[in-house]
Amino acid sequence: MGYDPWSAAFVADPYPVFAELRAERPVFFHEPTGQWVISRYEDVDALLRDRRLGRSYLHVGGHEEFGQEPEAEFLKPFWDLIRAGMLDVEPPTHTRLRRLVSKAFTARMVEGLRPTIRRLAAELAGALADEGGGDLLADVAEPLPVNVIAEMLGVPVEDRPLLRPWSADICGMYELNPPEEVQRTAVRAAVEFSDYLRELARSRRSEPRDDLISALAQVVDEGDRLTEDELIGTCVLLLNAGHEATVNATGNGWWTLFRNPGELERLRSDELLVPTAVEELLRYDTPAPMFERWVLEDITVAGVDIPRGAEVALQFASANRDPEVFADPDRLDLGRDPNPHITFGLGIHYCLGAPLARIELAESLAALLRLAPGLRLVSEPEWKPGFVLRGLQALHVQC
Repeated sequence: MGYDPWSAAFVADPYPVFAELRAERPVFFHEPTGQWVISRYEDVDALLRDRRLGRSYLHVGGHEEFGQEPEAEFLKPFWDLIRAGMLDVEPPTHTRLRRLVSKAFTARMVEGLRPTIRRLAAELAGALADEGGGDLLADVAEPLPVNVIAEMLGVPVEDRPLLRPWSADICGMYELNPPEEVQRTAVRAAVEFSDYLRELARSRRSEPRDDLISALAQVVDEGDRLTEDELIGTCVLLLNAGHEATVNATGNGWWTLFRNPGELERLRSDELLVPTAVEELLRYDTPAPMFERWVLEDITVAGVDIPRGAEVALQFASANRDPEVFADPDRLDLGRDPNPHITFGLGIHYCLGAPLARIELAESLAALLRLAPGLRLVSEPEWKPGFVLRGLQALHVQC
């Protein structure tokens, strides 16, 4: 089996292939995806910080110049929404948006959410234990981050069930070469979510509350402020990036623990390990294993020339198992320190929500250890077909 991001076997366990790539083909062109695949930590680390690469190329050239077909007209509402946020834009637009959003999405605000996160995690873990088990993904991993983000944004309780389907449908566009049906579903979700947030944002502008939408609507820096479209794009980004990856991290993490019973028992006997356990679980089975970048100027990686206009596929999951950086990388060590994994990225696109994700993962893990101490696996899970956002379909457990 070689590198094949559409293969169920590869998605289930890409690590033997990554080990082979790091040793023999750390940089190679993958014809089916049209991408240069980069697998070593040193190279991924450097390229994430290299301003000759970008999440987008539209600030320096058009689609034709970069060898791409023009985007279909029906996709315009989707890309208008996504490019109004900071994920798929580059400086100076990215710099401006990140500066403004950071004034509202502060470390103090995130830390202030910890009591709410702890309460929600305890409620969900307690309910799972009371039922004697269930689907850990559907019952704990999914509702926790969506409720936290909804609480943070100020989405009314009765509207929160709308968020998870919108997020999942929008994120379908980030898989490799999504079929048209998936693209059209993403567009519909983008339009519905945008319309909902636009109405909510306008109400918060006129009647601010103690929530992030109100704070984003009011933030001003040197006379500059977010436009309504930018505010909406930012809120969508926070939901999508903060929800999908956190759900996958929780499921992947517990599946890893069940497969490493010695480390699970170590964690159960010492809850002080939770912070380093979170970092190790994020390293060991990365929920977002690959990020793409466009080459804006000719570059050379590990002696291989990659031309302007090419797209690179940075393999975070492979980098996080690189033996040049991590001793015995295929061994789970919940006390691993230091642990310089790159799960949250590096450089100007480093994940803004990383502190929030760490709190959610730690509080969820601690609540399940405390309230469901006998948690055990019922059946081996199956992986969802996507590789860019890699997670389980379900994780059935008993307490």
